[in-house]
Amino acid sequence: MTDYAALLRAFGVPRLVGTGNHIQVRERLKRELTARGFSVEEHTFTGPPSRMLLGTPRLIHGVNLIGIRSVGPSVHPSIWLAAHYDSKGQPISMATRLLGAVASVLGAVGTLVALALSWSLLPPLAILVIGLAILAGNRVTDGSAGALDNGTGLVTILAILDALPKGAEIGVLFLDAEEYGLVGARALVRDRAALIQGSAVINFDSLDDRGGCITFLHRPGAIGKAVAAELGGLRARWLPVLVDGIELGRGPVRECVTIMKGNWGTARVVHTPRDTVERLTLEGVGKVIEGVVRALLIPL
Repeated sequence: MTDYAALLRAFGVPRLVGTGNHIQVRERLKRELTARGFSVEEHTFTGPPSRMLLGTPRLIHGVNLIGIRSVGPSVHPSIWLAAHYDSKGQPISMATRLLGAVASVLGAVGTLVALALSWSLLPPLAILVIGLAILAGNRVTDGSAGALDNGTGLVTILAILDALPKGAEIGVLFLDAEEYGLVGARALVRDRAALIQGSAVINFDSLDDRGGCITFLHRPGAIGKAVAAELGGLRARWLPVLVDGIELGRGPVRECVTIMKGNWGTARVVHTPRDTVERLTLEGVGKVIEGVVRALLIPL
């Protein structure tokens, strides 16, 4: 029987793209998929990071893992389970960055309104400066273990594979360089579009013990709606977060959904040194696993 807590400990180490831990986690994921009867392909790619991040290389070199278990006549699986396996640290949490982004937008809009109406520029400019000062701390480090983001997603996929019948027509995408701005997902859609054409993609990202489930419906479909019905919680077509499902949903897929779980406290932990294995019990992961497995076993 698989010890999923031990798996989370193996994955929950700082693993910025290109570091030794990053390579070790990738190799462990390959072994886990192979042990479950999957053939694993490495999709290497190069792409620029997000311009919103500071202190990054000009180009990111990464490796997506594509796992396929051939069980029938289909060339490619009709359903893909996806999760990114890299991590990053930043001096400020996701919650703080969201506040900085909101302040920047409000300050910029307020400045334009003040100019148009000849109001005082001091209040909106002050808000804008505060927002930009917060975002200026958006530097990438290797200072977060990323147990929540996204060791939980990796464990969830492996546990779902173990819970489903061996003949389930399921593929796996362990995506790289998500933390640099969805670079790996964008490269997969660009280079391997035929792989996911007409398929359903369920992406997992940051499944906390706390808070409710969040179903981010990038491209709604029957499977995504069934998963959302099983998990309950919030359903949304747009959220102020960047996840690989955004890029995957722009590809030639039939449907695409991202599953998250958490609350404002979760956002205060992501990308910080507090994102450790010790703060997780995998209770939230277990609830997501049960709901997704039930949904996938429902005849659609």
